[in-house]
Amino acid sequence: MPLAVGTDAPAFTVKDTNGNTVSLSDFKGKTVVLYFYPKDDTPGCTKQACSFRDAIDEYKSKDIVVLGVSADDETSHQAFTQKYNLNFPLLVDKDKTLIKAYDVDGGGYAKRVTYVIDGNGKIIHVDSNVNTSSHAKDILAALGL
Repeated sequence: MPLAVGTDAPAFTVKDTNGNTVSLSDFKGKTVVLYFYPKDDTPGCTKQACSFRDAIDEYKSKDIVVLGVSADDETSHQAFTQKYNLNFPLLVDKDKTLIKAYDVDGGGYAKRVTYVIDGNGKIIHVDSNVNTSSHAKDILAALGL
C-alpha cells in the first residue's frame, strides 16, 4: 500500500541517468513529482515517460521537478532516455532502496505509483491508478494546475 498523503517523504540520495548524485533535499522549496515505474522501454512505461517528456515545459513553468524511478541500472536509463529523448532525470534504484522506502515493491520491480512532494518534503498527492498515456496531464489536473 503506498504511503499516505501528509506523510513525510522518505529522504534519498541516489544516482541519476548520467551518474549525477541526486537527493530529495536538493529540491527543498520545490514541488517534486516522483514517479515509480516497472521497467525501461516497455510499452506502458514508455507511454508514461513520453507523457512527462511532452509536458515538461508546463511542469518547469510551474517550478515542478519530475523524477522517474525504476530498478533499472544507469546503462538502461541512458538507452531509454536517448531512444525517447527524455528531458528529465531517471533515478537508479538497483538495490530497490527507494522502491521499498516508498512502499511500491512489486516483487522485484516498482509498482506504477506517483508521489507529489511539496517543498517541505510532505507527500501532497498519491496516484496509484495511473493512465500511462495521459499521466503527466492527470497529475497537473489533480494539483489544480
